[in-house]
Amino acid sequence: MTTESIALMAHLFRRAGFGATIEELERHAAKGYEETVEELLHPERQPEWDEERLFRDFPELQDRTAIEPGQIFWTHKLIATRRPLEEKMALFWHGVLCTGAGKADNVRQVTIQIDMFRRLGLGRFPDVLVELSKDPAMLYYLDNTENHKGAINENYGRELLELFSMGVGMDGEANYTEEDVQACSRAFTGWGIKPPLPTDPYGPHTWTFYYDATDHDDGEKTFLGETGRWNGEDVIEILARQPATRRFIARHLYNFFVADEPIVPAWKDIPPRDPQAIETLERVFMESDYDMLQVMRVLLNSDFFKDARFQKVKSPVEVVIGTVKQTGEFAANKPGALDLVMEMRYMGQDILNPPTVEGWHTGKDWVDSGTLVERINYTADQMGNLDHPGVRSIVDRLASTGPALSPESLVDGCLDILGGYRLPRETRDKLVSHLAKGGDLDTSGEEFGRRVAQTLQLIVATQEYQFA
Repeated sequence: MTTESIALMAHLFRRAGFGATIEELERHAAKGYEETVEELLHPERQPEWDEERLFRDFPELQDRTAIEPGQIFWTHKLIATRRPLEEKMALFWHGVLCTGAGKADNVRQVTIQIDMFRRLGLGRFPDVLVELSKDPAMLYYLDNTENHKGAINENYGRELLELFSMGVGMDGEANYTEEDVQACSRAFTGWGIKPPLPTDPYGPHTWTFYYDATDHDDGEKTFLGETGRWNGEDVIEILARQPATRRFIARHLYNFFVADEPIVPAWKDIPPRDPQAIETLERVFMESDYDMLQVMRVLLNSDFFKDARFQKVKSPVEVVIGTVKQTGEFAANKPGALDLVMEMRYMGQDILNPPTVEGWHTGKDWVDSGTLVERINYTADQMGNLDHPGVRSIVDRLASTGPALSPESLVDGCLDILGGYRLPRETRDKLVSHLAKGGDLDTSGEEFGRRVAQTLQLIVATQEYQFA
């Protein structure tokens, strides 16, 4: 097993999951890259996470009236799941097909939507859009509950075209007209929710989708050049066939899993960073009948994916969850996950509550002077804590290499264990020089543990560690 195979596996798990320990990387590297990709693509072959155990340990997380219990629940699942790509796809769709708990005013409904993304996120894209269009949280969030025959509300219809499928434009041209927005909105009249029951003593009741045929505009509509008595499902199938849709979804996938693109509103006029990669994803999208599993298989096995190491700024979720997976602090259910939720919020990502229907701006927009300090302080504090089992495991692993370790070997060993990171020569030389003041390090004493923890802190404080 080579260092390169471990580094490639670390890249895969940073992108298709939230990172992995060196022991996990070694196990998967022994299986082989393509076999590991297949394992990730079939989460149903792995056991479900025991959420009932979490509720037994923390019954307060079943509270449906505040956002934090839902966020804490998802945070525990992100850490503990044996189905990392399932959770990563849920997070992907959550950032594209956005519903915010702040307006939906029913956190439980947003978590039900996340469950839908888990269930269908690797399925056919039109099926995801149909279920999204029936999702009570989305129907309420984008006002389709106010979209009626003869009195249309264009909010959902407009966002379905602008943000959920086609995008505003492609190659400098607009993708749709105001007439298309109106026709789309008419197609979704009658799609609403049953009147909710009164709030019970433990919070809101769960809403359910309701189709009112008497409130649906069944008249003829012309949408994207096709004329018929379209309902919502018809509109979604028409959308799925559009060249703009396959380009839009391919760019989102590339931006989330491969390398940072410009912000989404700029896509109308700025071409893709890697047009050939986008064309590859578009082709699979069409040839597979919009099957996201097939698209992701090609993406994860592609050279453009494998060659894109450290080409993405980590999202706050990736920073926090990736760090916790290294430290092993939440390997078992324990109190304190609210602190992780708040760290992600301070860094700019409030899960279950995107800032707008446009979602979060990614890439370099994740980082400013305030969030960068938060990232460095958090990761350095966690990786420097020798009480964390994962940190102690790193110390023991390095100590097992022999009675003494050179400063160069310590720095390179820490970089490898953290996932194949590489530093610019000047930065690496400064770390080595700092450690070399006392000569080679005796691996048998407590001082060695402190020096390892200090080295880990210095590495996670670098610019390079902010990239996945």
